[in-house]
Formats: sequence, C-alpha cells, structure tokens
Amino acid sequence: MRTILPGALVTLRPATPADIPALAAIRTTPEVFARWQGGDDMQAVVADDLDDPEARMLAIEYDGRVVGAIQWGSEDEPDYRHANIDIYVDPAVHGRGVGTDAVRTLARHLIDDHGYHRLVIDPAADNAPAIECYRKVGFRPVGLMRQYERGPDGTWHDGLLMDLLADELE
Repeated sequence: MRTILPGALVTLRPATPADIPALAAIRTTPEVFARWQGGDDMQAVVADDLDDPEARMLAIEYDGRVVGAIQWGSEDEPDYRHANIDIYVDPAVHGRGVGTDAVRTLARHLIDDHGYHRLVIDPAADNAPAIECYRKVGFRPVGLMRQYERGPDGTWHDGLLMDLLADELE
C-alpha cells in the first residue's frame, strides 16, 4: 500500500524502517505495553511487525510526528470476506481524538477503496477507552471472547469482538 490517507486530525501513511525507533518507544510505554506487549528488543518486534505479510502497517502522524501505528489484515475467502484493524497510540496524545480519527480514516479507506462490507476489531474487554473510541466510529459489540489473550502477567484475559458494517460508518 503506497496510499497516504488524510484524516481530520491525522495522516496515515505506510510505516517504514525509519519509523521503528519512534514506534518502539511508543510500544514500551506502560499503557501500550500492557496491551501489545513485545520482547526485550522492542525495535526488533516492531521490525517484525513491518515485515508481517499478513498485516499492512501504517504510521499515524499527528502534529508532524509519528504518534502510533494502525494495521489491517483481511480474510479474502469470498464467502467470509472482511478486514480487521488494530491500533496503538502514544499515551501522550490520548484523549485528543487521534485514535478515533485514525480508525475512522482507515475504515473509510477499507470500505470505499477496497470494497469491504464488514470490519472487525477486538479490544481487551476491560479497555473502556478503546471500546469508546471504536463506538464513535460505528463499531458495535458482537460478543465476549473468553480468555482470549494472555496478559503480561501470564493470565488469560477476555476480549470484546466488535464489528462495523459499511453503512454504519460514522
């Protein structure tokens, strides 16, 4: 993907190796690490994310700097075709609408330019700010995924499956 996507607040562009230091620094903040985790070498983790053939990673730019990443993947089997989104944003810009604008901008691109009729996102069930962000875009809760992911403490935590149909995008 070479497209640059302008939002109301953010610009989404393909992430590059030059973004690795900034994204690794964001991933190591306690708020982001608690949700995304990683390893001892966060720069290597982010580099692996960039090389993942199953996901397309975009850098989120706000106020002239990289403040996070948003990625998407897809299920392209015709009878189940849909796209999925995942995102992390620097806690220094939380509460400013950055995440909402990034999700809305990517969702619009996936619907309008790629023809997806359904998008999914799966925040941790206890991540109220993320869930509210996704609701603002039009995502709706579909169901609780019990013991969906392992947390940094080694225990399993529930996830919330949310989806958005093309005509529900706000």
